[in-house]
Amino acid sequence: MLENKKIAIVGGGMAGLTLARLLQMQNAEVSVYERDFNRDVRVQGSTLDLHEGSGLEAMKRAGLLDEFYKHHRPEASKLVLVDKFLNVKFNEHNFARLTAETRPEIDRAPLRDILLNSLQPNTVAWDSNFVSMQKQDNGWLLQFKNGTSAYADLVIAADGANSKIRSYISNIQPIYSGITLIQGDIYDVGKNTSKLFSFGKAMAFDDEKMLGYGTKGDGSIMFIACFKCPENWLTQSGIDFKNKEQVLAWFKEEFASWSDEWHEFFTSDDAHFIPRPQYYFPSDQSWETLPNLTMIGDAAHRMPPFAGEGANVAMQDSFELAECLTGKNFSDMKTAISHFEKQMVTRGAEATKETLKNMEKMFSKTALKQMLEFFSRVH
Repeated sequence: MLENKKIAIVGGGMAGLTLARLLQMQNAEVSVYERDFNRDVRVQGSTLDLHEGSGLEAMKRAGLLDEFYKHHRPEASKLVLVDKFLNVKFNEHNFARLTAETRPEIDRAPLRDILLNSLQPNTVAWDSNFVSMQKQDNGWLLQFKNGTSAYADLVIAADGANSKIRSYISNIQPIYSGITLIQGDIYDVGKNTSKLFSFGKAMAFDDEKMLGYGTKGDGSIMFIACFKCPENWLTQSGIDFKNKEQVLAWFKEEFASWSDEWHEFFTSDDAHFIPRPQYYFPSDQSWETLPNLTMIGDAAHRMPPFAGEGANVAMQDSFELAECLTGKNFSDMKTAISHFEKQMVTRGAEATKETLKNMEKMFSKTALKQMLEFFSRVH
């Protein structure tokens, strides 16, 4: 089915790279087009916990499970639950490594390196920011911001929650969840020994709000401040998120009843902030299958991060699509893509439903109590 076909994967995240690896294992001709300038660009985001049957299954099928376990971080799976005054209410460090064994965590940078190193030389075209594409012959001619273009018989959108390619497939718009997340990154924590930085990985709930953070193997920290607000809050707030003083002033007002110790996240010289309103796609979304274009990951089923399912569902997309395209069950690409998309939409809807259910608990008036009950029950 893929013989003499050129495949373009737009987006070099976990899903796109996993798919490229799996297709190359079946001798397919694959190119990955990634907007990052090169592979050394700083990788942001939290650690990922990979799940049995999805993320871990993808690494197994890619022949990379042993390499994964060389770089995973068992200590990163241990969570501390605190209240808004930083009083410890639950500490997973006091229990056996159940979570670390069933949902092992890894930083995004090492995982990305594992996947990149598994690809054939020059698979990834860096500094290739997708702009548009036009139909050409039986495929697509892709245009990139750097002035280059490329032809592909099959294009796979793996370009994330704000996908530019999705609109070529579906006009269904995402739904605002009611929650906005402010992501903060501190790249050099140094020798900071304050209580705030001592837990490794922590989550706090109160006032229908949430704060959380996790440390990475390189010593950096990513933290999030999540709260309920209207969809237009970001544009109406007038906050310059490159201005730490403005962000701190907002935090002091929005989280006024929380301990002043949390302010340290916002006063670090090396802190950087990104506002992220949380959206999801409706569970009943559908579109007409195209014979030469499909999408995976957040481009297809973006969802808030409150169940840890996004990356796992995306990596499952990768191995299921690869199986459909390279197996012997389908006679042509359109039939293979159609089968994949039906299964993928169903899985994405189930994960989104679980995420929204978690979100309702985490931003309720009794969130901390419910989370304590959950973790106590699990352990």
